[in-house]
Formats: sequence, structure tokens, C-alpha cells
Amino acid sequence: MSLKERIAEDMKAAMRAKESARLGTIRLLMAAMKQKEVDERITLDDAAIVAITDKLIKQRRDSVSQYDAAGRQDLADAERAEIDILTAYMPAALTEAEVDAAIAAAIADTGASGPAAMGKLMGALKAQLAGRADMTVVSAKVKAALAQ
Repeated sequence: MSLKERIAEDMKAAMRAKESARLGTIRLLMAAMKQKEVDERITLDDAAIVAITDKLIKQRRDSVSQYDAAGRQDLADAERAEIDILTAYMPAALTEAEVDAAIAAAIADTGASGPAAMGKLMGALKAQLAGRADMTVVSAKVKAALAQ
């Protein structure tokens, strides 16, 4: 079962169970997916759906920090609930050791040395780790590894 089919089935299950918060979040994801398909005239594969889901999670995290800063705990909690629902559609996250191993392998493969090679290295890692690791953390680790 593809990720798109799984999301559609989860939406039907949320409708049947009358879970309004879950249904709203899944509909939001489905709308973002449909928008991407219409805009680019493509059919989304699982990798593209993971990228869309990751983008929505990042937006929610930004909103949570803004709501916390403004003292709006009710809105922050609603965003956190959406993050939990969206996270179910992401692939399993990599451990820190796995990320370090991937960085070391990418450095060995590309022969990168020095900060000038960061863009090339991040390009190789992004395809490998997208959706499975926080790319800001990966970027910081790559920068540290190249600085040595």
C-alpha cells in the first residue's frame, strides 16, 4: 500500500470514528498533496509526500514556538497534536549514530575536504536522509566534520 493510499484510508477511518481533529489534519495534508499535483501536473510518489509532510511539520513547529512566545498555550497544544498526527506518515527517524555514519560515508564518497565542499556534501546527504533526519542538525554536523 502506498503512502497516498494509507493516508486516504486513515481519512476514511477518521470520518467513521468522528475524530474531527485527526480528520482536519489529514484533510490538510491531502489538500497540500493535491495542490502540489495540480500545480506541477504530476502524480506524487512516496518521497514527494514525505517532503510535503516534512514541510507541514516544520510549519507547525514554527507556529508552536510563536504561540508559546505569545502565551497562547491552547493554540500551541493544537499545533502539537497536528505534529503528532503528521509524524505518523514520516519514515522512521535515524539515530544519531546512523546520521554520523551517513555523513562519514558521504565525505568518503565525495572526497570532500574543507568548508567549500559543504554544498556538494549536503546535496548528496539530502537525497539520502530527507524525512528521516532533521537537516539542520545534519548541516551542523557536516559543518563540524568539514572544519576538522
